Amino acid sequence: QVQLVESGGGLVQAGGSLRLSCVASGRTFSSYAMGWFRQAPGKEREFVAAISRSGGNIYYADSVKGRFTISRDNAENTGYLQMNSLKPQDTAVYYCAADRIVRTNIAYDYWGQGTQVTVSS
Repeated sequence: QVQLVESGGGLVQAGGSLRLSCVASGRTFSSYAMGWFRQAPGKEREFVAAISRSGGNIYYADSVKGRFTISRDNAENTGYLQMNSLKPQDTAVYYCAADRIVRTNIAYDYWGQGTQVTVSS
């Protein structure tokens, strides 16, 4: 079992930045790939970014490419999502997820509880 706890969400103006964190516990964090997803009201959960166990492979949704950066610190059991140039359409609950292999779909085994990101225009 892996427990994931996200933090760092909040309210920010368009063009601003936020950094989300995802702290993992329960198993060796470096054994798991990590993904970030988001879900806006009335919409399906969608892929944002993913990073492999070592950090050597990284994937982004087209909508965030060039603005968001995913990273991880295996020594600290923490993953990050740096979000720059935020837009109102980035408003959503953001979730981190973990699995043995890196994916760009929602079929991750473990999920955090989510953190709200609201971008005002």
